[in-house]
Amino acid sequence: MSIDLKNKKIAVLMGGPGSERKVSLASGAGVANALRTLGADVTEVDVNGSDFIVPAGTDVAFNVIHGTFGEDGQIQRILESRGVAYTGEGVANSELAIDKIATKQCFQKHHVPTAAFEILRDGANPTLPLPYVVKAPKEGSSVGVFIVREEAKVADTMREAWSYGKELLVEDFINGRELTVGVLGDQALPIIEIKPAKDFYNFDNKYPFLNPKAGGAAEHTCPAMISDELTRRVQEVALAAARAIHLETYCRVDVLLTGAGEPYVLEINTIPGMTQVSLLPEAAAAAGISYAELCARVIELSLARRHP
Repeated sequence: MSIDLKNKKIAVLMGGPGSERKVSLASGAGVANALRTLGADVTEVDVNGSDFIVPAGTDVAFNVIHGTFGEDGQIQRILESRGVAYTGEGVANSELAIDKIATKQCFQKHHVPTAAFEILRDGANPTLPLPYVVKAPKEGSSVGVFIVREEAKVADTMREAWSYGKELLVEDFINGRELTVGVLGDQALPIIEIKPAKDFYNFDNKYPFLNPKAGGAAEHTCPAMISDELTRRVQEVALAAARAIHLETYCRVDVLLTGAGEPYVLEINTIPGMTQVSLLPEAAAAAGISYAELCARVIELSLARRHP
């Protein structure tokens, strides 16, 4: 870690008005505590909308607002208008990365392996053969994601899916191992394999501490038990996905690995979770990077993006 954060004024922006508010608050608390151990002067800012206040003299705002408002270019645009440096991607890259449809099109253009897909508008039904996955294009933490395996479930699923907006992404369902790759700048971190307790890696399995009654859980293996050759291949695909949408700071790339050893990129998260059970800190730890060092590295990369 080369950046010195001692006595630096850092505002940790957390919460947000979206569906991932509780997750963000947990991420923010962890980041704030970690930065204090590095000697930073930290203020926690609970953001509910555009009228949030960043303390005067703040050196950098550490943004851990996941999904709506925090990850989609909105808060980035506000911070830039105020002249406040912040972590993560800039406005344009944030707007692109949050949009699952736009990112899929970028993956396709740059030959990043990804599942076949179609875009639905105006209440249309999927034309892909079952099984398939229906996704609200601008939600995070698997909110608005539905796996449809039976024709009898199509009508109810689509009715619920259309409640998220006027456009949907539908993908071929790929049966494979769930992997995720953290990326710090040009470095791909050790791969994590995720084995959900049930269904897929949905909100309850990601954050069981937020809703214990749901019975969610997931087993993580890091590094994933795959060959060195396949590890390099998956990491290369993850880096290619990040480059395809011009990401410069940090992210987490979700990948499905088929039984034949073919990786398919699902999506990218530009403000991945930083909670006690989140994947990016786990992968960083496997690479010998402590939680506090990870936070410092995110700041360092973000400031380099702002002032290359």
